[in-house]
Amino acid sequence: MEAAMRNRIPRPHYQQLLTRYRDTEFVKVLTGVRRCGKSTLLDLFIEDLHAQGVPEENVFRKRFDEFGLPLNPTAEDLQDEIAAALDCADPSHMFYVALDEIQMVSEWERVVRGLHTRSGVDVYITGSNAYLLSSDLATLLAGRYVELDVYPLSFCEYLEFSSRIRGKSDAALNTLFADYLRYGGMPSIFALKEPREEDIARELTGIFNSVIVNDVAQRFQIRDYALLEKLVAYVFSTSGNLFSVKSIANYLKSAGAKASYETIDGYLRALEQALVLHSALQTGVQGKQLLRPLRKYYPVDTGLRNLPGGFSGRDVGFQLENVVYLELIRRGFNVSVGTLEKGEVDFVAQKRDVRHYLQVVDSLVDTATYERELKPLRMLEDAFPRIILTLDCLRVGTTEEGIHIVNLIDWLRDQSEAL
Repeated sequence: MEAAMRNRIPRPHYQQLLTRYRDTEFVKVLTGVRRCGKSTLLDLFIEDLHAQGVPEENVFRKRFDEFGLPLNPTAEDLQDEIAAALDCADPSHMFYVALDEIQMVSEWERVVRGLHTRSGVDVYITGSNAYLLSSDLATLLAGRYVELDVYPLSFCEYLEFSSRIRGKSDAALNTLFADYLRYGGMPSIFALKEPREEDIARELTGIFNSVIVNDVAQRFQIRDYALLEKLVAYVFSTSGNLFSVKSIANYLKSAGAKASYETIDGYLRALEQALVLHSALQTGVQGKQLLRPLRKYYPVDTGLRNLPGGFSGRDVGFQLENVVYLELIRRGFNVSVGTLEKGEVDFVAQKRDVRHYLQVVDSLVDTATYERELKPLRMLEDAFPRIILTLDCLRVGTTEEGIHIVNLIDWLRDQSEAL
């Protein structure tokens, strides 16, 4: 228990959001891929409550993914437990309800709705799939909820964890980034003492299997598990490439799998619902509309992405893209792939009425690469910022055309309100 407490490193961004919405009428819904740290965030939040004087009897905490709990918990059982806890609570304080992996309870929406209508009760729920808010809950709550998307560690958080738990400082910045790129940012990696690569692989394999089996195959009643595994291996290994569902199905067919368009489309949707896979839709810029836009798929963690290939370290460029994509959505941007008449912009990041165009490349030392990355940005006619993110420091600055060249690691560490 003490070791677990020591490994609870603060994640200020999420904790501030929870504090901002504390004691409001909104149900707080934390969604994110399994094992990304949602439960720990609630633990930290509850510790803060107790530190501020909230009695223990005024917090009801339940984790439905714990070993030993009934396999099919019901809404009635949960209602009875909460009612008993409310009877023992101090009425002079707010009563807090924190429910982990609530989707495992049948008809859980009724419980949450009932709690929401009761005064003096503040509700927090977590879930490992996007189904939470595509279910009846959104209708039942009539907009009285706030969704907090939780992701594996950002690079800034990774540095903080490395410093606090393993005593590694920013002095080894490039080495730490290489590790982050290769092994990802799943918080549970930091529970491993001086981990070897095989230890990390074992931990990530457990997470991967749990997500694929519980949150995808069982949740969506997928029968052809072998096909699902082949699809995941292919999409993960080729993330960052533009695809259509048809092209993926055709590839798997050529590899001997029975893969119809409808089946692959359903499996991809299931992976996105389980929050283990995200996608960026191709969009025309400069007013060009696409009749059949393609997509780029990105796993939620580069460690999970690299796991099937044994952390080989190949295709660094696509790994960097993956990291940048995740950082952009973590910062609240809607992200698409920009298509020009002759060329492509890696990412178009939009937040409200502000847009940013981004290229991602490992190195700009080679002149041909430098010109290739600049070319699509030069073709853009609007005045929104144009940025190239690179691991180099040699060409960092602003070109005559106003294109900003930024060191990627510096950009990841910059947590200002700007991009």
